[in-house]
Amino acid sequence: MIEAGILLLLCQLAGESLVRALDVPVPGPVLGAVFMLAFLAVRRGVPDNLGRTSHDLLANFSLLFVPAGTGIILHAARLEAEAVALIAALIGSTALTIAVAALVFVGVDRLMGGTEPAA
Repeated sequence: MIEAGILLLLCQLAGESLVRALDVPVPGPVLGAVFMLAFLAVRRGVPDNLGRTSHDLLANFSLLFVPAGTGIILHAARLEAEAVALIAALIGSTALTIAVAALVFVGVDRLMGGTEPAA
C-alpha cells in the first residue's frame, strides 16, 4: 500500500514539476494522471496493490466534500444573494461549453475526412 501511494504521489509530483518547468496551461494533477495512464498502459494492467490502494482512496472520497459543504453552509447568505448571477453563469458556461465542443467535433470531423452534415 505504501508503494502504491508513493507511485500516485510521484505521478502527481512529475505532473506538477513539468507544468511549472514548461509553464504549460494544464493542471499538474491532470498531467500526473496522464503519466499514471502511460504507466498502466506500459504495464498492461493495474498492479494489485495499486488497485487496492485506489479502491480504498475512492471508498473515502466523500470525505473530500466536507470542506466544500462547510463552505456552502458558511456562505449560504452570500450564495442566496447572488443566486441569479450564479445560475446565469452556470447556464451560460454550460451552453458555451456545448457549443465549443460541437464546433471542435465538426472541425475534427472535417480534418479526418468526414462527410458534411445534412442541412
